[in-house]
Amino acid sequence: MPHLDAVDATRLAEAFALMDEVADRVWPGWGRAPGDVLLVTAGAEYLFRTQAHPAGFAVTSVGPPLNGSAQVRPQTFAPDFLATFPAFGGAPTIVVGRAEATGKRSTAWVLTVLHEHFHQLQYSDPRYYAETKALGLAGGDETGAWMLNYPFPYAGTSASFAALSRRLADLVERPAPRERAAFWSDYASFAGALNPQDYRYLSLQLWQEGIARYAELRTAETAARFRRVPGFYSSLLDYQPYAEAAADLRSGVLKGLRGQTMAADQRVVFYAFGAGLGLLLDQEKVDWRPRYLRDKFYLEKYRPPAR
Repeated sequence: MPHLDAVDATRLAEAFALMDEVADRVWPGWGRAPGDVLLVTAGAEYLFRTQAHPAGFAVTSVGPPLNGSAQVRPQTFAPDFLATFPAFGGAPTIVVGRAEATGKRSTAWVLTVLHEHFHQLQYSDPRYYAETKALGLAGGDETGAWMLNYPFPYAGTSASFAALSRRLADLVERPAPRERAAFWSDYASFAGALNPQDYRYLSLQLWQEGIARYAELRTAETAARFRRVPGFYSSLLDYQPYAEAAADLRSGVLKGLRGQTMAADQRVVFYAFGAGLGLLLDQEKVDWRPRYLRDKFYLEKYRPPAR
C-alpha cells in the first residue's frame, strides 16, 4: 500500500478539527454524529474514525499532522467518489476522493467533508430510515436510488419554482419581514398545488440536501470567526481563508437561486433553495434546530406561530 500523502493528511486533520471544534458551535449536538471517513486515493483507501473492522483492511500508521493509525485496503471506489452511506454496515461513512480528484481546492474540500458530516447527523438519527420509508416514495426500490431518480414533475413546475427562488434570493440578501411573510404564504401555495407525494419528495430534499448546504455555509462562517488555522494547513499552496470560502458559498447559494431552474438542473435546485430557507428561518429569530430531527422534512413548520 502507498503511504498516505502528507497533503491529504493535512486536509483530513483540518476536517477532523472542524468536526471536533466547530460543529457544535454551528449546530448543538452535531459533534455527537459519527465521523467515519474513507479517503479514496489512487491505489489505496484509508478508513478513519471508525469502530468497524471491515474485512480486507490492514492497520497502518499515519504521520503528521494526524499522528495515529488508519485502516487501509486497495482502491475499490472511483477516485472522484463523494457520498455518505453505511458502507461497512453500521454507522454512515463519508466516502470521498482527494481534493484534486473531486475538483476542489483544499478549503472547499474540507467544507464538503463537513457537508457530508451533516448527512451523518441526519442518517444516524434512530428514526431517520423508518420515517424516510414512511414517506412512501421508494416505489419498491430498496437501494436508495429513488432519492436521486424520483420522477418529480421538474419541467411542469419550473417556472413557478424559479420565481419563488428569485424572491428567496432577494430576501436572503435584503431581509424584509413583510415580504418574508408573503413569500412563506406563496411557498405554501406552491407546495399545495403539488400532489401529496411530490410535496413529500420536495420537502425531504429541501430538509436533507438544502440544510446540509446551509450547515456547510454556517461552518465556514463560524470557522472564520473562531478557528485559529494552524500553519501546516494555511501553508498549503491552494489554501483559502474561511471568510473567503464562506463568501463563495453564500454567493453560490444566491447564484443557484437566481440562475438554476428545475427544467435544466432538476434536483440540484434543492440545495440552494433549502439553504435559502434555512437562512430565512434564521431571520425569524426562532431556534428551529432542536425541531430539525424531531419533526422532520417540512421546513416551513419551524416558523414561529403567526401573531
